[in-house]
Amino acid sequence: MRKFPVYAPKLIVKHVMIFLSGAIWVKDLGLLEFDKGRFLYSQKSLPKVKQAVSELNALIEAQSAPQQST
Repeated sequence: MRKFPVYAPKLIVKHVMIFLSGAIWVKDLGLLEFDKGRFLYSQKSLPKVKQAVSELNALIEAQSAPQQST
């Protein structure tokens, strides 16, 4: 598990695209799990966490889309 002392979306997405599954800890958000290169929603997530997960998954989609078209 990697710990991020600040919420840095691009750095987090880079980590997820390299490792594809695992967990990270982000200050002020807590533990975020990912599998197959996508962040997973937990049932009891706070709205702030859900918004961050949506943003991170959108960044992952945006970065992986150009690679798939080649």
